[in-house]
Formats: sequence, C-alpha cells, structure tokens
Amino acid sequence: MTDFTLWMKVYKTLAENTKRWVAAQKAIEIGRGGIKEICDITGMSKTTLIKGMKEIKEKNNLQKDRVRNQGGGRKTIESTDKKIIMAIEKAVSNNTAGNPMLALKWTSKTSRNIADELIKKGFEISHVTVCRILHDLEYSLQSNRKILSTKSNPDRNEQFLYINKLVSRFSNGGDPVISVDTKKKELVGNFKQQGKVWSKKHNARAVYDHDFRSLGEGVAIPYGTYDIQENEGFVNVGTSSDTSEFAVNSILQWWKVFGCKKYPSAKRILICADGGGSNSSRSRLWKKELQALSHQLGMSITVCHYPPGTSKWNKIEHRMFSFISLNWKGVPLENYETVVNLIGATKTKNGLKIKARLDKKDYKKGIKVSNEDFEEINLTYSKKYPQWNYTIKAA
Repeated sequence: MTDFTLWMKVYKTLAENTKRWVAAQKAIEIGRGGIKEICDITGMSKTTLIKGMKEIKEKNNLQKDRVRNQGGGRKTIESTDKKIIMAIEKAVSNNTAGNPMLALKWTSKTSRNIADELIKKGFEISHVTVCRILHDLEYSLQSNRKILSTKSNPDRNEQFLYINKLVSRFSNGGDPVISVDTKKKELVGNFKQQGKVWSKKHNARAVYDHDFRSLGEGVAIPYGTYDIQENEGFVNVGTSSDTSEFAVNSILQWWKVFGCKKYPSAKRILICADGGGSNSSRSRLWKKELQALSHQLGMSITVCHYPPGTSKWNKIEHRMFSFISLNWKGVPLENYETVVNLIGATKTKNGLKIKARLDKKDYKKGIKVSNEDFEEINLTYSKKYPQWNYTIKAA
C-alpha cells in the first residue's frame, strides 16, 4: 500500500474544490481500486470523488475563483422564508415608546433583541443574520442628529438674508465687516486637553486627573474678532470675566492691530455677532461700550445679531475658532504664554492669519446702565427686525 503521509499534509491545506480535484487525480493515477483507497484515506464520499474525476476529464479550465459552483451552498433564510424580511422591517420600523401594539416597545432595537423577538414568533434566525439582512435592506446604525432648533424663530431666514445684504453693501463700499464671539473658556494649567498628538510609545504626557481650577494659573477667555474679507483674526485672551466691556475692548484691539491699517479711510464698521453672551442683543452695557468705541474711532457701528439658536452660522466659529481648537488639541495649556502662542501659530491652507494678546485687565461683572445713560446713546434701530439690527453713531 502506498504511503500517503506527505500527500495528506498537502491535501489538508486545500480548499473544498481543489481537494476534490486533487483526490480525483490521485485516484486516476492509482488505477483500479483507486477510488476506494482514496475514499478510505480522505473520508471523501464516492459520489464526490467520481464528480471530481468527471470534472477533470470534461473541463478544460477548472473554476479557480469559487470554492463552490454558482448557487452552491446552503440557501439564505430570506430566500426560503419570504416572511422574514417583512418581520424584520416591522420590528425596526419607527415606533412610539409605550405603544401596546408593538412587541419591542420598551427595548432598544439591537440585532440581538430583534432576533430574540423573531425567534419567539417562530423564526429560526441569529443576530448575525439580522445584521446582514438589515444591511441588505439599506439600514445602518445611526446616532441622533441635533438639527431641530428649540429656539426656532419664524424670521430667522429673513434675518440671514438681511445680514448677507448688509455684508455685501459694506464689503463693496470698502468698509470692514467683522464676525465676533467668545470662544469656550479654557483652564490654564497642566490639565487634559482633548485630542491626540504624535509621540513615542508609552511616553504620553502626564496631566492632572481632575480639572480643579486651584491647580492651575487661572482661566483663559478668548474673545475673537474675525475680518471676513481679509481672512484675518485677532484674539484677545482675557483672564477675569467675559463682559461687554471686555468684548468691546477686544474689538478696539483688533482695530489697532489690523483694522486701522487695512481700512484707513473707513467711516463705518459692520459687526456680526451672536444674540447672547457678552455681546448680547439685549445688553445695555454692550451698546454703551459700543458708543464709547464709536466716539473713539469717529465712525458709526452697525450691529447684526444672529437669531437665537443659530450661532453655528457665525463665520468666526467655522473659519477661525475651529482651527484654533485643532491647533492645540492634545496639548495642555500650561500657562498663558502657551495659550497666546498656540492661537497665534494657527494657520490654514486658505491663508488664515491670527494674532493674539493677553489682556490682564480686571473686568467687573454686574455693571448696570441707567435709563438716563442709555438714553444718551446715539442709537438707531433698523426697521427690519430692530431687536437684532441697529446702528450706533458717533456724536
């Protein structure tokens, strides 16, 4: 009897179709009695072996790209049970929690829960099959999307059109158009900063395990002024409070650094701002400080506020602040020098340039503006949504 030890080592590594052909070829080589001998050694059925011998003799080119012939293998459950598709779609269809007509009313619609529910109804199916069928039906795992505004205003679209109209008017006239806002406050110290940076393995930067303000130098309050036309920004980094006085002083610093050089003959400025915070549309102190700025610069200041819940449309958010966040991701803001330098080093392929300065002035909270002082402001409200649009002129 022939020693098939080495041959069997090779045989066991082969795929299903090639095993059949190799065994068939070996049986042909042996001749009489070869079919029985190969079947005994390999455990292959006589029918399969004869099929392989027939394929070798009749086919010029054996099929290499498939283990089984087209249509071979076990049929999918959806091809044998047409009701399974309908049952799965019904299980994952949108429903109201607590609806007594729905079986999955109090469970999350995971593949395992769906499979368990279908099994109770008499179907034989696994959670893996549920996943496959859902993908075939063009379902996918999706998270919630925050797109429904809780502060929807019927006039918001009209306000956007109005802002765009004023931006074009000021830009065409050679007057500055700036977008302003306060970036998120940051703790200054050896604290964890979201994001990752390249470093040697097992050499991660050690930071405090708790963000206690007492462990650091203080807080950084970046107030940004972004020139929409020039793609230039200025960030005034405060250390005390985010007040209207701080906001207007930040705009003044932008004018001293950039504005007066870029717009030497300007007679007016357009400010696009959010409706809340230190530049709130309802803040009396904001308007009073703008009046003082108007006097100092000798030009009128027009302000357009974005409607409530639409701050993401403020250009400074996605044209400047987002890139600052990317630039300092994963880097602890150890001190104020680090904060200022990282902001100033922020650049983009579109040519964004930013300068930053540290503002150590102590800005007091809770300053009230009396009716008498407010009446002295040379304030003109726009006929179009006066709650959001107004102009302050120098006396």
